[in-house]
Amino acid sequence: MESLQVSDYMNTHPVKLNAEMPVAQAVEALLSTQQSGGPVLDIKGRVIGFLSEQDCIATMIASSYYREQICRVGDIMKTPVLSVKPYMSVIELGELFLKQKPKVYPVVDDDGILLGCINRTSVLKAIDVQLNDGYRHAV
Repeated sequence: MESLQVSDYMNTHPVKLNAEMPVAQAVEALLSTQQSGGPVLDIKGRVIGFLSEQDCIATMIASSYYREQICRVGDIMKTPVLSVKPYMSVIELGELFLKQKPKVYPVVDDDGILLGCINRTSVLKAIDVQLNDGYRHAV
């Protein structure tokens, strides 16, 4: 079977957040793109953090209680960021998903510049395609 790389299945248009953005604005971006999290980038496009829906829940509850935006993305983003390279094997990434918590990984080049994101669904799709291809060749 042919080796599948992360670059073959990553989302090349992920939501992009910045540290100065209000959390409410980041939540709107996540909701409008139907993504469960997104990388936080510096001005050069390097990944400096990651913000998930879960990170936003407590902040949004407090904001609704006090009727004000109480923090920015940089205040609650996760660092260091767990990321992957585009040339990584999808099978290897699948094993990472089994061991680590993230549901989404930013895909970065060797300089830390964001290229895209890949989630569990994309890994399942890649493995499914590979297995179905293998079944067709076996028959």
